[in-house]
Amino acid sequence: MKNTFKNIDEYILMFPIEVQEKLLQLRKVIHAQVSDLEEYIGYQMPAFKYRGKPLVYFAGYKKHIGFYPGAEGVLNFEKDFKERNYKFSKGAVQFPINEDIPLELVNRIVEFRKEEIIQKKS
Repeated sequence: MKNTFKNIDEYILMFPIEVQEKLLQLRKVIHAQVSDLEEYIGYQMPAFKYRGKPLVYFAGYKKHIGFYPGAEGVLNFEKDFKERNYKFSKGAVQFPINEDIPLELVNRIVEFRKEEIIQKKS
């Protein structure tokens, strides 16, 4: 997919309305968890920076929403992913498109990443 979008709003508008709603929900939850975020497009997907460092990314796909909290973010929540039967890799987890976004889990992951960034800056 060629990068034809300039911001997260344009990215989200490329998807069917049902997927748009999930992506908007995910965006809102991330912002609610961390107040002073910078939005940008990174690796051709919506991304968020906290204190100048990448916090998380997400992306829409045909059958899932990809959520990218980095290697430590995945490693720390691997047990949760296994319990929910989510596919995951070294730096990403897949939330099935036909299921609700696990908001409580997303909140915990974002908080973990926020604290990780704070600790590295200290």
